[in-house]
Amino acid sequence: MKTRTRLAALIVGATLAALASVASAQPITLKLHHFLGPKSPAQVDMLEPWARQVEKNSGGKVKIEIYASMTLGGKPPQLINQVRDGVVDIIWTVNGYTAGLFPRSEVFELPFVHTNDPAATNLAMRAMFDQYLKEEYGGVHVLFLHVHQGQAIHMVDKLVRKPDDLKGLKMRIPTRTGAWVIEALGASPAAMPVPDLPQALSKKVVDGAFIPWEIIPPLKLQELIKYEIEGPKKTRFGTTTFQVSMNEARWNSLPADVKKAFTDASGEDWVRKVGQIWAANDDSGIAVAVKAGNQHIQLTDAELGAFKQQLEPVVNRWIDEVKGKGIDGKALVERARQEIAKYSK
Repeated sequence: MKTRTRLAALIVGATLAALASVASAQPITLKLHHFLGPKSPAQVDMLEPWARQVEKNSGGKVKIEIYASMTLGGKPPQLINQVRDGVVDIIWTVNGYTAGLFPRSEVFELPFVHTNDPAATNLAMRAMFDQYLKEEYGGVHVLFLHVHQGQAIHMVDKLVRKPDDLKGLKMRIPTRTGAWVIEALGASPAAMPVPDLPQALSKKVVDGAFIPWEIIPPLKLQELIKYEIEGPKKTRFGTTTFQVSMNEARWNSLPADVKKAFTDASGEDWVRKVGQIWAANDDSGIAVAVKAGNQHIQLTDAELGAFKQQLEPVVNRWIDEVKGKGIDGKALVERARQEIAKYSK
């Protein structure tokens, strides 16, 4: 009888050990939620390669499931709260979808702080993060920040070569600093997530938009727009900041080796590559537009100078506005420009 009891105990113990072994072998599954489509360059060229690299670095201990087009529910401006509340594990989102929530990071969106090199701006944000930006990202662990190529002017049917050409028009922009740019040019801003733009253009709710070229093919904007306008040498009128961030409690719960897998996949080389990815996709986007018959306009230095003069008050407005939050905006602008110049080609 005792022998049977011991045998039963051994069997139970072995079974439990086997189950524990199987459980421990199961990867940590994390959900990444974002607002663009599954075939968008942002997912195909950036989020998917990054996620697969994290998985590889972890030796199979982590699995990242990507949910595009807000398939887990909600609207794009709700992404930051979804990750902070732990509804999802990781998000990719536009900082400006939640106006005023990331005031320090807005410095990189200001006109002519970022100019035409997203890799340089990405590296500048990374270099400044711990000292200047980190405190406004409470509730999340930032995996990496980045920008796109920059805001260029897309017009349904009106050619724009000087600030006065925009007076009285309605223009889409994703951020509050971008809204200030539009107001300074005499136009009216219309804030909306970029997936809503095609309908707004087709119904002439807006006359145009300040967005990069890379978004043209995914949204088929070449069918809705006649003119695409930028400065010489791809100079833009500002940019948009994005974040890929994880719920802070979820991050803290991860084993050290899994954290290292994320950190190693999100370092300096990666954010430089992200800048290069977005620049390359921008070139592809304008090529699609030109092939469709759109006109790609590059302003002269003198024409761009008129825009710079008109938009300098936007920088001063931002400096004055963030001063009320205890932020030295002037120092941030100077440091951001220094860092971007250092990393520029």
